[in-house]
Amino acid sequence: MKSSSELRTLLRAMDHKGYPAYKSLAGSYQFPNFSLSIDHVQGDPFASPSSLHVEVSHKGAGFPAAYYGQDCARIALQDFLTRQFAAQFEDYNFKAKGSGKSGLLSITRCGQEVLERSACEITDTKIIARFHVGFPAFGRTINAGELEKILFDFLPRCVENSFFYQKLNKKKVEDAVFLAEDQEAIRKILKEEELTAFVANGSILPRKSGVSDLPMKDSVPFCSPASMERTFSLPHRGRITGMAVPQGITLIVGGGYHGKSTLLEALQTGVYNHISGDGREYVITDDTAVKLRAEDGRSIRNVDISLFINDLPNKKDTTSFSTPDASGSTSQAAGVIEHMEAGSRLFLIDEDTSATNFMLRDDFMQQVISREKEPITPFLERARDLYEKEGISTILVAGSSGAFFYIADKILQMDCYCPIDITDHVKKLCKEHTAPRIQAPGFTVPDFKRTLPVYNRNRKRDGRDYRGNRSDSSRHEHMKVKTFGRDSFSLDKETVDLRYVEQLADSEQTSALAHLLRYGLEQVVDGKRTVRQVVQILSDTLEKKGWDPFCGSYIPCGLAKPRKQELFACLNRFRG
Repeated sequence: MKSSSELRTLLRAMDHKGYPAYKSLAGSYQFPNFSLSIDHVQGDPFASPSSLHVEVSHKGAGFPAAYYGQDCARIALQDFLTRQFAAQFEDYNFKAKGSGKSGLLSITRCGQEVLERSACEITDTKIIARFHVGFPAFGRTINAGELEKILFDFLPRCVENSFFYQKLNKKKVEDAVFLAEDQEAIRKILKEEELTAFVANGSILPRKSGVSDLPMKDSVPFCSPASMERTFSLPHRGRITGMAVPQGITLIVGGGYHGKSTLLEALQTGVYNHISGDGREYVITDDTAVKLRAEDGRSIRNVDISLFINDLPNKKDTTSFSTPDASGSTSQAAGVIEHMEAGSRLFLIDEDTSATNFMLRDDFMQQVISREKEPITPFLERARDLYEKEGISTILVAGSSGAFFYIADKILQMDCYCPIDITDHVKKLCKEHTAPRIQAPGFTVPDFKRTLPVYNRNRKRDGRDYRGNRSDSSRHEHMKVKTFGRDSFSLDKETVDLRYVEQLADSEQTSALAHLLRYGLEQVVDGKRTVRQVVQILSDTLEKKGWDPFCGSYIPCGLAKPRKQELFACLNRFRG
């Protein structure tokens, strides 16, 4: 590793040279309190900015070991430090002048969720922070003086004020770590007490607007109905009281604009921890929960949807069903099966985004269209078996049909954003009405031995296999990846549409999915491994080896860890 003084000498020697001369700076340099690595240098001042990272030893940083001993605490501390570093960059962004992106200083822009990101990584020995810098230029010639100002003045101040415990507000650091440990404690309680979700009293569920995830000011704080209220003891906060949703089938009803979908949206984001001040810090959901919806036009590959769809007029086999253009009902049926395969223990469903004919068929329709002429077994007739035979609970928002009342274990009415337990009242009314006819055929769960075909392409593969061994084709290029925000990415010019995978919280998770999918297709999928085995290998590799196997010559800033559920969803939506 070279010294910082050598970096300064190199910089001054290249001043006013052509911009490509900056590439000779790639390498690592030791500064007094940290090391700096220049991983990738942009091709010109108008291209994507250069990628750098700094490393600070734990001895130098001085954070208590307890703050990164457990995964939940470590991820929370990483998140806190990333936000701190981003705030520091705001003070120096574009203070160095020049053309194009000269003077840009940037790192991940975190949202309300606490995610594990490549931007900041805490290992057993050090803290690593990855970020971007726009190397300054006069037109297309090097402006070494401005880059020297960034690397020797701005950056050391930002590092010192972000990654050294003595420089930080210790109470804020502690609060971030303790909040994560309390959230993890609730997750453990959910499993122990056979609950699917918890919503603390006083939580603020409505969001500021359709394009802002910040809490809405002056909104109605959440208050649990007395019949579902539970009090838990947390390691740091102490006693906390709120609504505990039991396993089984829970129905959420109520008039329009009274908060049904708002509650469901809070529950679907409750699979992630949230930062203090979000309002949903103590909205905690089973971490395997998945939001199901109709997705007209999505592709389906070799999925056994016979639990819901059988006896098609064209005699097509539904035990291994494929289509490049699924209907709403078929896509939702496939979604249920795919997420059973993914190990989800809780389905979240909003009637508004579901295919009506998949959800139910009323008595009149059953009289007009006989069972023999209807290939769809609606979800209404399967939900009870899903819970009793497979242990999969459902939380369902409904507003148009009373048929769901008959299968529900708990019924909540949202009234001006306040939940009211109306279970007993509705069950009495049910006795006065005719129950919907349940004609579902036998409940048979697929064997989930579905495999993925080998992806054929003209260009060969690059990198190491999932065991870390260099492949014979290492001289060839990776498939090309391009991310289009949160909703989609392209791999080898094949677009993967993730618009309706609603629990993706950040575009960096989409970027990570693109890298995971590429690695999976290049190194893991062999035509013999099942979808479950492929996902498990990818998850284990990420857990044990970090981001390195999935990236090229360096790990970029801009990746966030997705859940297994989203990884399954990504594999299932790749048309290639």
